[in-house]
Amino acid sequence: MSYPVGVSETTRAMRSDAARTVRTILEAAEHVLSKNPAASMEQIAEAAGVARTTVHRRFASREALVDAMAAWATRQFAEAVESAHPESTPPLVALYQVTASVLRVKSDWGFAMSRALSDDPEVAGVHEDVSQRCDRLFRRAQAAGVLRADVDPEWARRVYYALIHEAAQSRDADPDALATRVVDTLLRGVGTGQGL
Repeated sequence: MSYPVGVSETTRAMRSDAARTVRTILEAAEHVLSKNPAASMEQIAEAAGVARTTVHRRFASREALVDAMAAWATRQFAEAVESAHPESTPPLVALYQVTASVLRVKSDWGFAMSRALSDDPEVAGVHEDVSQRCDRLFRRAQAAGVLRADVDPEWARRVYYALIHEAAQSRDADPDALATRVVDTLLRGVGTGQGL
């Protein structure tokens, strides 16, 4: 993180410490709320190892904390997709990498991701961007012969999302193994190839 010229080392350290505290609270809240969605701010503070007043100082209400968690998880989701470089990596490789990265976020931030409301402009914007990138990836995969020429890329993307959603329910499973299963199911299906 870069700071404006003239910002003292002490100020930078304080900002860095505040950012670490916020992240610690968000991670503790995810852990606590995924186990008990009715957990109190006091329980979250205890799990984070901070005073309840520290949580209240950072987040005015429980709702504000949950909103911050959803925004954080959404940014992690976008970064997971970006880290796979879906526009430049070979389509099959990108498909595996995106899948594994997204499953890691969904596994780590399941509660927050389930609260990421589409009426939040930031969340909606991120999901729209990811959807467009996924569409482009699927079209590249089709052009490269990874997907059949007669497959509707929109339908394939929707099936892919459903597979990811189901795979994300396996919270203790290895994201790389799940990614392999998701991509294998998407590309090969579960049938023998025999028609009716």
